[in-house]
Amino acid sequence: MSEQALRVLLSELAASLFQRGYAVGSAGNVSAKLPDGYLITPTNSSLGRLDPERISKLDANFEHIGGDKPSKEVFMHRAFYRARPQVGAVVHLHSTMATAVSCLADVDPNCPIPALTPYFVMRIGARLPVVPYYRPGDAAMEPAIYQAAAAARAILLANHGPVVSADTLTDAVYAAEELEESARLFLLLRGQNVRMLTEAQQTELLLKFG
Repeated sequence: MSEQALRVLLSELAASLFQRGYAVGSAGNVSAKLPDGYLITPTNSSLGRLDPERISKLDANFEHIGGDKPSKEVFMHRAFYRARPQVGAVVHLHSTMATAVSCLADVDPNCPIPALTPYFVMRIGARLPVVPYYRPGDAAMEPAIYQAAAAARAILLANHGPVVSADTLTDAVYAAEELEESARLFLLLRGQNVRMLTEAQQTELLLKFG
């Protein structure tokens, strides 16, 4: 895909997320890998009103070389790309249900959302670590994100929201959507006698789709 086509696709997918309430105001940021660097949404921009031509461009070392000033959370994306070299895109949202789960104190910090559906396992995997709270924009969280991302496709930032990666931009958006719906199911079913996928069922899915 050409850089121009990727710019347009990023704008369209970000707008779709915004229109459905996965991000509000200027919250959230999205990036995608290029052969010679990265595209990332500009700082203080709305995912619902991106201009493809003004999306920030970073070089291979994550230095700003074009477009508007990049998101102040470049470090978050850098941690994922360095921990998972195969990743082609990263999506960070403040989507309501996933963020709600990130605020819960009584969940498993290694995977706070259990394997309720095969789609969660197929898109997110077997782990969804919760990274301890840091102030938004605090680059000190980069090592913690790197460590968590090395063994997981997605993470929850405590009291902040999800960060999701995938091989392509479209797949990263799909995964972010699946995570939000899985969080919704989890919150709806809290306190109920729930039938979860067995370890064998999860392993089968990971072998086929992981």
